[in-house]
Amino acid sequence: MDGNEILLRYGCNPHQTTARIFSRDGKLPIRVLGGKPGYINLLDALNSWQLVAELRSSLNLPAAASFKHVSPAGAAVGIPLTREMKKCYFVDDMELSPLANAYARARGADRLSSFGDWAALSEPVDVPTAKLLRREVSDGVIAPGFEPGVLDILKEKKKGGYSVIEIDPAHRAPDIERREVFGIVFEQRRNSILLTADTLSNVVTKEKSFPDDAVRDLLVAQIALKYTQSNSVCFALGGQVIGVGAGQQSRIHCTRLAASKADRWFLRQHPRVIGLAFKEGIGRPGRDNAIDQYLETNLTPAEQFLWQENFVNEPERLTADEKREWLTLMRGVSLASDAFFPFRDNIDRAQQSGVEFIVQPGGSVRDGAVIEACNEYGMIMAMSGIRLFHH
Repeated sequence: MDGNEILLRYGCNPHQTTARIFSRDGKLPIRVLGGKPGYINLLDALNSWQLVAELRSSLNLPAAASFKHVSPAGAAVGIPLTREMKKCYFVDDMELSPLANAYARARGADRLSSFGDWAALSEPVDVPTAKLLRREVSDGVIAPGFEPGVLDILKEKKKGGYSVIEIDPAHRAPDIERREVFGIVFEQRRNSILLTADTLSNVVTKEKSFPDDAVRDLLVAQIALKYTQSNSVCFALGGQVIGVGAGQQSRIHCTRLAASKADRWFLRQHPRVIGLAFKEGIGRPGRDNAIDQYLETNLTPAEQFLWQENFVNEPERLTADEKREWLTLMRGVSLASDAFFPFRDNIDRAQQSGVEFIVQPGGSVRDGAVIEACNEYGMIMAMSGIRLFHH
């Protein structure tokens, strides 16, 4: 690999000019094959790699993540996309490998947040995935290898400046991890807990049996939370994250944020949205922004002009009633929370966005009220006993 040190241009901000990563115990397990990744890039890379490696190990499927500011905007496993989902994710003109399907899903969870993302892939990058990366606005990628021809494709991004990192998949971190804050060293045992279907064994609701798809989605959501800045709540469906509420001080705000992103994800699949006709030359980020503004309820006149100028003809807006009617079709959603629900309001909000399956640690003095709310809605909820805070 690259030795035991990589010098960086700067740290979190340009004025933090002295920055590097290094290993005290031998060589670094990563090798920079292209570009000049920065401090935050590398934080994203190392967190996202752990996420996709765990998804791959848990579900035995290729996995991908789209990271921004040390939290996943999306994560997924490589389940084939439907024709409608391909259109929704702007990949209907491409042939997709299982790995490319995983990244298209990860990127498609929240395309606005994924703008300028860091991509993580559990498998050696193949040509279809490289072609997908080439056309998206992305800062870099980490993977355990790169198939022939892939590096040439990725070098076409950013005039050769696209960051490409190869990681040794055999690397294992020490059991004890350390960090320094304000000149003081913190030390703890790594969060090396393995999240498996056993985390769903303690079902506390009247309804008891999780469908196989829900087991998969609850594992996707839990593993994503393990590498999401807390407090956090994650919605998943179809083998992918569809909404993350990260870094909120209040649990209900986590749930509202994740639910609103899941709603927006599903609204993008409305036939009228998929059928929007864009003017020639409107790029993928421009289309993402225009769709987001098209779905927004309250726009200023200036914002209204901006989204209208992207389309061939002014499209008919979805009414509030049409949005509500469409969202009633979103069912079978799985939800994971990185800590217990202190009030039932989280369940009430989750139900409005199609949640039917839940896993959370439990341990609140109001667990009974939360269980009662789940029973009212016919949900299935497991209490894992595992808190997944990540800071």
